[in-house]
Amino acid sequence: MPERLIERLEELEIRVAFQEDLLGTLDRGVTDLSQSMGHLRDELGQLRLALDAVRVALGHDVRDEAPPPHY
Repeated sequence: MPERLIERLEELEIRVAFQEDLLGTLDRGVTDLSQSMGHLRDELGQLRLALDAVRVALGHDVRDEAPPPHY
């Protein structure tokens, strides 16, 4: 095989190796973010439940009040 063809083939193999590594890194990052979002959704749900409990404890919901006269 001509020397130049061998060099080009080796260069392509190196590029593919770097791209595979990058894809693996990106995949791990996406997985981590997905897990973080799941935890945040769970926490948000718990906060909503806690807020509802506070509203019940106060005996009224501010959202049910009429807007102030300047609106």
